Amino acid sequence: MVNKMKMPVKCPSCDGRLLVTEVCCAECRTSVKGSFDLSEFSVLTREEETFLRVFLAARGSVKEVGRQLGISYPTVKGRLESLLNALGLGSMRAAARERRLEVLRRLERGEIKAGEAVAQLRRLEE
Repeated sequence: MVNKMKMPVKCPSCDGRLLVTEVCCAECRTSVKGSFDLSEFSVLTREEETFLRVFLAARGSVKEVGRQLGISYPTVKGRLESLLNALGLGSMRAAARERRLEVLRRLERGEIKAGEAVAQLRRLEE
């Protein structure tokens, strides 16, 4: 088997986003030209890809991921957080937390009543 390199996702000259303009069939060598977006997963390192595969195979069980990779629970959680950040999903948790805290701040300042705060918090969880 040929040792394949991971496709670059950033320009080696200016660090800009690369755009795929041609793909080729490995069997018959037919080429297709166009403008193709890269997968959002293409930004992952090989290590992150391996972690994601193990995580999915373990059905999200942090304990099982740790067992399979021979790493501790906190290390698994840290790698998961890094993976989420790499995919642009890590900040979603922080943003959701900030929205919940803002509801509580408004309640504390007396800007809304408890019932309204509960309703807003429930809506945020949907």
